[in-house]
Amino acid sequence: MKAVFQDYKDSAAYISEKIGGVKPDIAIILGSGLGGYADEIEDPVIIPYRDIPHFPISTVSYQKGELVFGKLAGKNVLAMNGRFHYYEGWEMWQTAYPVGVFKLLGVDTMIITNAAGGMGYNDGRTMRPGDLVCVTDQIKLAPMSPLRGANIEEFGARFFDMQSVFDKDLRALAHEVAAAQGFELLDGVYAYMAGPQYETPAEIRALKLLGANLVGMSTVAENIFAAQLGIRVLCISCVTNMAAGITGAAITEQEVLDVANEVAAKFKKLVSTVIEKL
Repeated sequence: MKAVFQDYKDSAAYISEKIGGVKPDIAIILGSGLGGYADEIEDPVIIPYRDIPHFPISTVSYQKGELVFGKLAGKNVLAMNGRFHYYEGWEMWQTAYPVGVFKLLGVDTMIITNAAGGMGYNDGRTMRPGDLVCVTDQIKLAPMSPLRGANIEEFGARFFDMQSVFDKDLRALAHEVAAAQGFELLDGVYAYMAGPQYETPAEIRALKLLGANLVGMSTVAENIFAAQLGIRVLCISCVTNMAAGITGAAITEQEVLDVANEVAAKFKKLVSTVIEKL
């Protein structure tokens, strides 16, 4: 049964008690291979998902499944070390559940990250593993929505605009920071595929024709719920592999994790500086 407003309140109340009633300035969702960023948080309060009322539990083996709260770049930060995916067996609303809880905790800005397959651009520009990409829009052809079913009026209208999901000011700041740090932060459209299997070359060709530059198995549900809630979103993808058919090489989970680890230092520096400047 889909969660009701009281469920979100119960989760938020438990977390608020654990963090001493402090309002987070920003929440971060950490994608595959990027969980080490949570180690940057000072004086951490660690809250296992399994202890939070009504919270799902991450089943991906390398994701810790915990909230980490503390100081980062002078701000009160609440980080999800491990997220929820539709392919794990969760309903789409469950994959986005934490976003509603964050809203009740007072969060109005989120940084959402993911590991993604890179397709490149229809004008011939390319991507390569290790590139960081600022998501400007998304494509979700899968029919399920995190907001399917009874609408929770306290969270906003059932029908809402999706043209400003990715905050322009946050994107501009991220580009400014990346340039100052000496690398190019790309822009791109993220396409969602349900997984857990990687995409076929034909699927990638179709998505690229539709204007997608990245593909992954997460993120879109959180973005949709954040849009309903009026939470500002900065979404950063780490290109961990080339999408199916681009090079012909087989795609492996280990490749995704290895590349994410290699780019972790650049990612950490970018995100920390963005947080500092907010």
